[in-house]
Amino acid sequence: MQAVLNLIDRITGSTGVIGAWLVAPLILASCYEVIARYAFGAPTIWAFELGYMLTGANFLLGMAYALREHSHIRIEVFYQYFSPRVRAIIDILTYVVIVLPVSLWLTHGLYEYAINAFMSRETSGMSAWNPPIWPFRVSFALGFLALALQALAELIRAVQVLRNGIEPVPLNVADDYLTDQAEII
Repeated sequence: MQAVLNLIDRITGSTGVIGAWLVAPLILASCYEVIARYAFGAPTIWAFELGYMLTGANFLLGMAYALREHSHIRIEVFYQYFSPRVRAIIDILTYVVIVLPVSLWLTHGLYEYAINAFMSRETSGMSAWNPPIWPFRVSFALGFLALALQALAELIRAVQVLRNGIEPVPLNVADDYLTDQAEII
């Protein structure tokens, strides 16, 4: 079971890294737009659309990573004083009743949304650039799929805590990911 949890953590860590790296082209495009617009008086036709697409993809691909790192908002004022078993019960209820059903439902719907955009060759229609919109919509579906996977992993961990009464020591999976990437290079 731990191997499955580690695999899910690696997948969500990878989507988080991909989402984080999307900030670099976002910054480059924004800087280029500012220079082109204000220094040369020649604004681009693509910077706005690229900016909102990269920002949206960054946010959506980072959701699962944030869940893995326990960075989502929760009411810690009360939660921190509960025993590990009570916290596990709250987590189980949250994942089973809210997070998993909603993220799976959205993954399914957004997958169909992306497929329809691909099949119909839909474009954004917001500027003269008018890029195809399906890659942006695929990032929606992938972001919610990664969130569902990480919610499943967190649910399994909560069940283990409920069974054992002991919270596991979190592994820093990001260090493992970076070490693996260094070995590849």
